Amino acid sequence: MQLELRHLEAVCRIAEAGSLGRAAGRLGVSQPALSAQLRRIERVAGGELFLRGRHGVEPTPLGEFVLSKARLVLGEMDALSAGARAVSPHTPLRLGCILLVLVDGLLGQLEQVMAGQDIAVTVEHSATTLTRQLGAGRYDAVLYGEVNDHEVALPEGTTARTLVPREPFCVRLSAAHPLAGKERIALAELAGESWMTLVEDDDGGPEALIAACAKAGFTPSLRHRVADRKMHYDLIASGRAISMSQPTAPHAEGTVLRPLEGDPVLGRIRLAWNRAAVPARHAELLYRAAVRAYLANVDNNAFHRAWWDARPELHPVLDLRDGGEDRAPCRDQS
Repeated sequence: MQLELRHLEAVCRIAEAGSLGRAAGRLGVSQPALSAQLRRIERVAGGELFLRGRHGVEPTPLGEFVLSKARLVLGEMDALSAGARAVSPHTPLRLGCILLVLVDGLLGQLEQVMAGQDIAVTVEHSATTLTRQLGAGRYDAVLYGEVNDHEVALPEGTTARTLVPREPFCVRLSAAHPLAGKERIALAELAGESWMTLVEDDDGGPEALIAACAKAGFTPSLRHRVADRKMHYDLIASGRAISMSQPTAPHAEGTVLRPLEGDPVLGRIRLAWNRAAVPARHAELLYRAAVRAYLANVDNNAFHRAWWDARPELHPVLDLRDGGEDRAPCRDQS
């Protein structure tokens, strides 16, 4: 592991907040997730960066050194981003996304609804990275997910709009798995399985899974972190792991997707943008493209199509003032 800008940001926020709990709130992550990230950062740095006491945390001498360099690097990156934008005002609209299923078709939809507008789409593994870079001016808009009650903290000067207010996570498992033939799976039936987790864990997903499994009577074994999608699917197809998945996910050879009884883990998808960089017209077009990209995947799994059709109140509505061909059923939940 190498230190990245998001790691430097985390160290700075911990120092400013004086406690891991407050820093986690400002970063929009859980305290356990931030504690785990800090341990990884400290391993790379070569020692403890903070001393933990009754009244919070204090930087160690090594921590003070890392903090001084982190603040310098982050300040220079912010200045670089702002300066480049000012010098070249006609640069593409910059959209950052986490790896949602709809991202695969998003660029094509953007080309249709925003013809003539240059757009740069970048995929990140971390919602915290997206929102921090939105606040720093390195993205104009971001598309991200949240799980259950988790809310990603957004910087000042931004507006967020909910694209999909609720979708039930399902489970992906090997086609040879003993449970693969069931139409729906109870979470308790998956006790003892090895779970695949995302590379980053700052959207509330791991906490939601752990809480749901606790209600089902077991603690999940979160063993694997794989960024490559093909490797992810191959590991599941071999029977060595299972994973949570969006219900719009496509078929992968050797695996099956099955809904979970009671929908114990729910996700939502949101679009946020910098009001100073993205006019209302462009924000509507971004939203429209994301809606169309999502709807294009609803039929990937029959069980989700049935779930979706039964809940029209969750369906987004597009602004039709510029044409009626993009109508999506029912109301947007902002």
